[in-house]
Amino acid sequence: MRTVVEFELQGESATRALGAALLNSAPASGDGPYWVALHGPLGAGKSTLVRGALAALGWEGAVPSPTYTLVEPYALAREVWHLDLYRLGDASEWDELGIEEAAPDFLFIEWPERIPELEARFDLHVTLDYQEAGRVASLLASSEIGGQWLSELRGSFKPIT
Repeated sequence: MRTVVEFELQGESATRALGAALLNSAPASGDGPYWVALHGPLGAGKSTLVRGALAALGWEGAVPSPTYTLVEPYALAREVWHLDLYRLGDASEWDELGIEEAAPDFLFIEWPERIPELEARFDLHVTLDYQEAGRVASLLASSEIGGQWLSELRGSFKPIT
């Protein structure tokens, strides 16, 4: 069964808090990499969510959107890679990024629909969208680990549905 949970996010700080809660509720290290698909229109908060996740691991530096670099790796207590596939043309370009060989603990991937072949690999899908003055985040668990992860997250962040 695929589990969906929605969270109301009033402002950038709430989006960062969700990112932090996402990392704080993540499965134990060593069982990854954990794949998180980030969906939503431009400016909806995908990179902001990743900023919050990285802050939970102690990152204090800038967290740019990887639109032009494609991959931004962060070597912390748990290795996180933030990717943006918007500019990729097809799956052959994915192979050139070297993700499979590196195997970080977490992959946060913006615009994952650019490479449909990756669909089955995601543990969680996070869709951010505009809602009045804030945002709404819909999280879909798409693996057994994703379901456990989402269950843990529900305990630390107040869902609206």
